Amino acid sequence: MPEVNPTDATDDPNREVLTWERFGEATRELAETVAGDEWRPDLVVAVARGGLTVAGALSYALGVKNCGAINVEFYTGVDARLDVPVVLPPSLDLVDVTGLNVLVADDVADTGHTLRLVREVLAQHVAEARTAVLYHKPQSVIAPDYAWKRTDAWINFPWSTLPPVAGLPPR
Repeated sequence: MPEVNPTDATDDPNREVLTWERFGEATRELAETVAGDEWRPDLVVAVARGGLTVAGALSYALGVKNCGAINVEFYTGVDARLDVPVVLPPSLDLVDVTGLNVLVADDVADTGHTLRLVREVLAQHVAEARTAVLYHKPQSVIAPDYAWKRTDAWINFPWSTLPPVAGLPPR
């Protein structure tokens, strides 16, 4: 298999390339925006899988030790998705989040359907649910409460640009 260089698309105006180094800076800046709002989450919930790295970085930057995840499937491939997002098991125990301020973290609000679903599920149980993403696309059906950058470009994330490692047994 040929080696893929995640920075190959750097000069492509239709691609946004996020490196691991820039990811660290981006999540720190995003956390500073949240903190600047003088709102403190009790829990950071990742939208798995893309939001896992974002939520982890935000939880450290905000000093929030309580973390959780909600698994949602929507994208099935590059520019291929289900009709509607679906929550997958294991699911977050909603009894445990009752009355908390929750920050929902994801990598991108593209269509916004996934982020809207998670926010709606949590809003029924928590004191307040706010959303934070690295990238907000203009076509998103919701505007996240916090976004590091707005873009219309395809995004190459450092965790999903390269193919899975070789040697894994087939599924």
